[in-house]
Amino acid sequence: MPSRPRDLRHLGDFDVGPRLLVITAFALPIGLLAAGVAWCLLRLIGLITNVVFYQRVGTALVAPGEGHHSPFLILLAPVCGGLVVGLMARFGSEKIRGHGIPEAIQSILTGGSRIQPRVAVLKPLASAIAIGTGGPFGAEGPIIMTGGACGSIFAQLMHLTADERKTLLVCGAAAGMAATFDAPLASVLLAVELLLFEWRPRSFIPVAGAVAVAAVVRVPLLGSGPIFPMPTGQLHLDAGSYALCVATGALGGVLALVATSLVYLSEDGFQRLPIHWMWWPAIGGLIIGLGGLVVPQALGVGYDVIGAELNGTIALHLIVGILIVKTLIWSLSLGSGTSGGVLAPMLMIGGALGGLEAEIFPHVATGFWPLVGLAAVLGGVMRSPLTGVVFALELTHRYEALLPLLIGATAAYAISILILRRSVLTEKVARRGVHLTREYSVDPLEVLFVGDVMGDARPADVTNGPAGRGPDDAPIVFTDDTLRHVAYVMAESRRTELPVAERALPAVPVGTVRLEQLLEGRLRDLDEERHRTRVLRPLELLGGSRTPTPTGPA
Repeated sequence: MPSRPRDLRHLGDFDVGPRLLVITAFALPIGLLAAGVAWCLLRLIGLITNVVFYQRVGTALVAPGEGHHSPFLILLAPVCGGLVVGLMARFGSEKIRGHGIPEAIQSILTGGSRIQPRVAVLKPLASAIAIGTGGPFGAEGPIIMTGGACGSIFAQLMHLTADERKTLLVCGAAAGMAATFDAPLASVLLAVELLLFEWRPRSFIPVAGAVAVAAVVRVPLLGSGPIFPMPTGQLHLDAGSYALCVATGALGGVLALVATSLVYLSEDGFQRLPIHWMWWPAIGGLIIGLGGLVVPQALGVGYDVIGAELNGTIALHLIVGILIVKTLIWSLSLGSGTSGGVLAPMLMIGGALGGLEAEIFPHVATGFWPLVGLAAVLGGVMRSPLTGVVFALELTHRYEALLPLLIGATAAYAISILILRRSVLTEKVARRGVHLTREYSVDPLEVLFVGDVMGDARPADVTNGPAGRGPDDAPIVFTDDTLRHVAYVMAESRRTELPVAERALPAVPVGTVRLEQLLEGRLRDLDEERHRTRVLRPLELLGGSRTPTPTGPA
């Protein structure tokens, strides 16, 4: 006789409650604040660049290498900027060092999502000085860190849990990125792939709300439309072109490996210096200045160079110079502990890789190969291929290139994860003794029920204690509870064995569930992962059936 189906009305796809609306309401003003922070930082970078390299007062973003400058200015400006950043880190807060995202990750993982208020002031100021004096960095990492700091400070003023503080921190970080690049979807994906460490409505909805507010507010502050407009039109790709997209992705993955390795080889080298780390950014500034003497266009954020790569107006010698010099000065100086971001340099370096390939590969469209190249390098460096693809699309509005970008970014991602254990973003966190996994999957304990694994009731379980409690006041779990719920109950009650009852008859125990039975749920998951089974043989396609034959563990 078939067993009666379980009544699962007490379970749902998601575990949410009215608290979600409260956190979303908090997220909206954080999005507004993060957009203002992004605008201020971009204007501050423009001001310092104008003053240092052009001896004028102005806040428009300009490239340090646009005009002719004294070699002494090119050489010494980054050194002075690095010296100031080192002093600010030494006497202000050491947390302003680095490119922002690892610091945000570590705050989420180990700091209860608490960021010091002074970081919200010192981080953008240090980054503006580093970039404005010629540093080859992006503004997005510092904006992510600063926006996250604003969200964290807002949350710390409220009576919230650590998870709720994390959500609001990420709201500020993602909103800052959205306001900087007018890339709302990529910003939400970055939050999911890199910062939240979960895919749950309780965090996704507030982050999406903050990002939407920031994207709307960006229009009167910074304008709308693609940051790097490209010629539009239908793309006509054959099988050979798609194969070359795979090759571009593979090369982008290798370039990501080289850049990541250089960053941490540089960091290891600076660690061996017999001087205080306060002086390291100045030495990194000297490296920047030497590179700027060779290729001045490698200095600064480089939005003008990225635009030239994507619209096909960049010269071949500059492509080669950017590919070599930008990679070297960015990675080596970032290892010094100065303040600056990753995204914009990777866009420039990836675009240069694609520009070089465009000289060899068949023509598809203007800027096509640089576009695939920058998405590939982003996918390889950040280990966030979906973010890389969507980011490239939102920056250019070249939506016809979706499939080639997906192929290139995925190929780079595959190369990167197979060869290198950690990304440029997570290696720094690991070096501080914190491990994180970026693999998201369904918890097997959420799929199995107590009734699937429980043992027989023991004599002591015949009579229960007070309502809702078992003997010795042990909490009762029900046959239709998930094993994940049981794990939480065991942790809260500090018990490894619990009585089990039917939900309709809570006073009558029908069994017990023990810790080792929860482990059995994990063992089932491992069995599915490791044991190979031939389910169907070729002859069975013609009819008949056979018992699957296991072939042993992988």
